[in-house]
Amino acid sequence: MSGFKDHFSGIADAYAQARPEYPDELFDTIAAVVPRDARVWEPGCGSGQATRGLAARFAHVHATEPSAKQLAQHWAQPGTDKVSLAVEPGERTALPDASVELIAVAQALHWFDRAKFFAECERVLAPGGVLAAWGYADFIAPEGMLDEVEAFRSRIDPYWPPEREQIDAHYAGYDWPFPALPAPSLWLEMDWSLAHFLRYLSSMSAVARCTAATGEDPVARHGPSLAAAWGDPDETRTIRWPLFLHLRRKG
Repeated sequence: MSGFKDHFSGIADAYAQARPEYPDELFDTIAAVVPRDARVWEPGCGSGQATRGLAARFAHVHATEPSAKQLAQHWAQPGTDKVSLAVEPGERTALPDASVELIAVAQALHWFDRAKFFAECERVLAPGGVLAAWGYADFIAPEGMLDEVEAFRSRIDPYWPPEREQIDAHYAGYDWPFPALPAPSLWLEMDWSLAHFLRYLSSMSAVARCTAATGEDPVARHGPSLAAAWGDPDETRTIRWPLFLHLRRKG
């Protein structure tokens, strides 16, 4: 696993504390095409933002993550009756052949070697099983904060890893291994305080890369102007992200 693209181990704490939770509508959409007694493999699980919704709807989730620091932040650590955890790359799991009915990848597929990962999906997924992959693009600037958010974005944009473009394109153009199922466009919404919003910004890989390259934390630099535009720091604001979902069923 020495070659995996690790952009989050150094900010594992911030990622676990600040990343948004996925909406019930997402998991209900998946559950509509996957039986409730399904066994699930969740590669690239991070600190478990998606695991909870999967474990609430399916029989068992094997959640894997190549970063031991990320996995150490998982809420199910060291594992539960419904969730098992393992430090494994997305391209290879110890699961047996045809052993799961659902493979669920949340905001992680763009980091994988897709040819190797899709080959592993062919091996691990049972006939009739579903591959579900989703992600969310950048958030919509809250009302009255467009200029301040755009100034912050301009600061970090040069430091995004190139894989970020695949998120912005909603995984368009992928050579998927299985036929598509209908999938709706969704929204991810969270009501956050200013402090939580700033923690979320700090969890971005581009922020960590910018800080390392320039010696200056862009959140600290732009925090005062973002705070002024936000207003009362204790007041919650709704942050929205466009959420995309791909569903593919193995024949």
